[in-house]
Amino acid sequence: MKDVVHLSEVVGALSYALDLTEGQPIGHSLRCCWIGMHIGKRLGLSEASLSDLYYTLLLKDIGCSSNAARICKLYLTDDLSFKGSYKLIDNKLPEVLRFLLANTARKSGFVERLQTMISVARSSGEIARELIETRCQRGADIVRNMHFSEAVAHGILDLDEHWDGSGQPLQRRGRDISLFARIALISQVVDVFFMRGGAPAAVAEVKSRSGRWFDPELVSIVATLESDAFFWLPLLANDLPDRVADLEPQTLVRSVDEDYLDDIAAGFAQVVDAKSPFTAGHSDRVSLFADLIAEELGCDAEHRRWLKRAALLHDIGKLGVSNTVLDKNGPLDEEEWEQVRSHSQLGRIILSKISAFRSMARIAGDHHERLDRKGYPFGIGAAEIDRDTRIVTAADIFDALTADRPYRKAMPVPAAFEVMERGLGTAIDPEIFAALKRGFARINGIVEAPAPAADATEDKHADAANAA
Repeated sequence: MKDVVHLSEVVGALSYALDLTEGQPIGHSLRCCWIGMHIGKRLGLSEASLSDLYYTLLLKDIGCSSNAARICKLYLTDDLSFKGSYKLIDNKLPEVLRFLLANTARKSGFVERLQTMISVARSSGEIARELIETRCQRGADIVRNMHFSEAVAHGILDLDEHWDGSGQPLQRRGRDISLFARIALISQVVDVFFMRGGAPAAVAEVKSRSGRWFDPELVSIVATLESDAFFWLPLLANDLPDRVADLEPQTLVRSVDEDYLDDIAAGFAQVVDAKSPFTAGHSDRVSLFADLIAEELGCDAEHRRWLKRAALLHDIGKLGVSNTVLDKNGPLDEEEWEQVRSHSQLGRIILSKISAFRSMARIAGDHHERLDRKGYPFGIGAAEIDRDTRIVTAADIFDALTADRPYRKAMPVPAAFEVMERGLGTAIDPEIFAALKRGFARINGIVEAPAPAADATEDKHADAANAA
């Protein structure tokens, strides 16, 4: 009999990935949940409302990856540091200007930086609305697909609305703003300033925004907590995940079945793929190709289902990599390569925290390893790389070659097969590759005639046989 899997465990652990892409210290979402749930309890919310609030707080940033590429393009900057710093500013003009001066086109020449600053200044309101609307709408759509209530979706939609109507994207005002969003926003600011200056700094900041950003009633509740060590100390405790799990209303604890786990994996795959225009649909396609290979190899239905989930989540660590690297049109320097290589280990760490996904962590961690020990992050070899990982690796490489990238156009399938053949026995398992080709032959009737040999030097970011 399989162990019961609780939704809070899965979502709580996956929230670490959202912290990465928002440029926040790990545990930000959990800390916001701790803060917001205490506010909700002091408001006397019902258990049903507290349950929805709980998931609103954990998932408030689930749409955040969708504006990362746009931020890099508009501001010529690293999206992770930009987002991390942005959470520290009020919307007062002097602060906004100082922020833009410090965070726009910092590595560009004087002329390009000046042109970028002028462009941003001319349309700053429209840009802010666009970025926030994209993030909030995307987040609401994802949580709906994961079967959360409309109350949760609206909490995410309204996250950046302000009490006085100065927020975005709809400039809602006062109690027209979702209560869950009001709680989530103040919880977010409390955490950001607490991590920088402790409880006094957090309380002082929310008081300064009372009646502008925040519902005064919520500010009053936070103020009463300023001297409550039992409230603040757990935010820095190692057992915070367990404490947050205990905050979910016990009569409404939600368990997840296999179908729900599929939907959660698909939802977070959307978060990963939304980070870059060049990876749109990547995780879905890798899952499809991995399943095609597994079917050809005779894997049973249960194992194929597990493998599809692993393929959907194999790149979750990329949420911790800046789009200045992911979308770079040119060779990466060593520091940028270090960022790229880090995503495998980040994925391993995140999935290891979830009992239902723990067995998939090795695939996230090892899918860029090679049979000849020339992969990353650890340079392990054939003896240490299991068949499931080899399947996802082949599917990942195939999709990377047959999809557009910032540094080259997509290859036709025959050309991609030719490139992969050059990596057989070194990067790609020959048995796995043969199964991939058989699968394509079966679904297409016949594999297309060979195309002219592809130029392996086209791939500027990686060896052509490991170009995922």
